[in-house]
Amino acid sequence: MTYVKSIFNKNFLEYASYVIKDRAIPHIDDGLKPVQRRILHSLHEMDDGKFNKVANVIGTCMKYHPHGDQSIYSAIIVLANKDLFIEKQGNFGNIFTGDPPSAARYIECRLLPISKEVLFNPEITQYENSYDGRNKEPVVLPAKIPVLLIHGAEGIAVGMSTKILPHNLIEVLEAVKAALIGEQHLLFPDFPTSGYADVSEYNDGNGKILIRAKLDTNNSKKIIIRELPFGTTTESLINSIESAAKKNKLKISCINDFSTDKVEIEINLARGVHTKDTVDALYAFTDCELSVSVNLLVIKDDKPSQMTICSIVDHSAEKLKEILRKELLLEEKQLKDKLHARTLEQIFIEERIYKKIEKMTTQEMVTKAVTNGFKPFSSQIKREVTEDDVERLLKIPIRRISLYDINKVK
Repeated sequence: MTYVKSIFNKNFLEYASYVIKDRAIPHIDDGLKPVQRRILHSLHEMDDGKFNKVANVIGTCMKYHPHGDQSIYSAIIVLANKDLFIEKQGNFGNIFTGDPPSAARYIECRLLPISKEVLFNPEITQYENSYDGRNKEPVVLPAKIPVLLIHGAEGIAVGMSTKILPHNLIEVLEAVKAALIGEQHLLFPDFPTSGYADVSEYNDGNGKILIRAKLDTNNSKKIIIRELPFGTTTESLINSIESAAKKNKLKISCINDFSTDKVEIEINLARGVHTKDTVDALYAFTDCELSVSVNLLVIKDDKPSQMTICSIVDHSAEKLKEILRKELLLEEKQLKDKLHARTLEQIFIEERIYKKIEKMTTQEMVTKAVTNGFKPFSSQIKREVTEDDVERLLKIPIRRISLYDINKVK
């Protein structure tokens, strides 16, 4: 019995850790869950400027994500409908009406330019083996913006969950700018479905907010819903209104839904009932008003961590400085390599070092002759001349030794 308990405890702990770290909870550095990171990595691998069938993206992503095509397809739809990193072509569903997207073989997507600018730099990205060891995938992407706050996130793991609301891109970037210069910054949620929000109990990302639909009450016998509370669709909102009407919580004659890319739900009131008598009932008994609890849980330093909005912004500001520093050091190294190569090339041609190899009979003698030829010019060369340098110099086309080419290079 003790053996069974130890096996159960060990396996359950490993399963819980896997679900928390590798499935449900986003990482603080790039704000992405593993499936989202693998989708973006796959799109970057496939990127040639053209649209890719979502079915092909799913196929590529399955090299990294061992949990089936349907979970990848659903994640692509959610990620694409954020309208930040992925450009869509075709029917990706409707976030207002809840209409489903087309099948993966009919719709296409590709990376937007902003994603290449702020998410990817293979030279400074840490990679790890994929689940089958055949490929390499990024541990986290070097994100220069706090994707976590812009996209929001929702996930249920073992014994814990996260609920992070989306925020306005411009406001988030302004908050990061403020953090970089040591100023205070306040952020509140912003929703793609619009609507009203009471953020008095938001508690820096760990409280709750009250959200409401926007009602047009200009007509005394008709109410038109123009904007939705976050997390609802026109279909779910209409169902809640009809349910309340069946329970005699409010009196309506009919509901018409004229929503397309904008919300327009027309509620016609019953005879003898007026708008001012119905608005409060809509907020009280239907999904026109909702209370949303938020819980900012992320993966930080390889374990789940409870954070606040301000601490996420501060972390992102520090991460941005670290990424920019790495990029500058990388650029400095590349420029020094280029300078070294050009200096060797100039000396090799102008000082006719290539003539020293004419009578050499082995590869070792050729390499040694070229290396020794550079010794009188060591003050001009900032680093050691390697065999790779020599090989590169020996591949210079013969026409480069002409006076015409020398003057042109100068």
